[in-house]
Amino acid sequence: MILYIVRHAWAEYHGDPRWTDDTQRPLTDKGKDRFAKVVELLSDRNFLPRVVATSPYVRCCETAQIIAQVCPSRPDVVTLDDLAPVGDFGGLLNWTASRFSTFDQVAWVGHAPDVGHLAAALIGNDQAWIRFAKGAVAAIEFNNSVDLGQGELRWLTTAKTLGC
Repeated sequence: MILYIVRHAWAEYHGDPRWTDDTQRPLTDKGKDRFAKVVELLSDRNFLPRVVATSPYVRCCETAQIIAQVCPSRPDVVTLDDLAPVGDFGGLLNWTASRFSTFDQVAWVGHAPDVGHLAAALIGNDQAWIRFAKGAVAAIEFNNSVDLGQGELRWLTTAKTLGC
């Protein structure tokens, strides 16, 4: 299985008085367009998740919907509280492991710094952190099971690296 870990795309400014509830802060129009280009370029390179799990926060849900709309695989989107900030990593691993035999590609959409800690723990160090820029995507491959330290980082890319 390839697990893609995605940090949500560019959202409205944190602390903007229009969104006193941070869970409701949306992506910017420019952020939506830029991330759609990222997904389009990655889809040409076999980024084809079959299901996308997302944090319930609006900015993550919108990022997941862009993946669902732009990817030729047209993945289903599932909202998981485990991907909210400081969510339950064990629950997230269990959810993903239960799909191991069904899906060859799964994506998670979450928040920094959590996505950086999740990626590091999956490839072998639960005390480390990998920097994820907004809209960044990492591909981690698992051969036998989705579990801590069992993944191999295949790549990590950003919009800037892709020229978006």
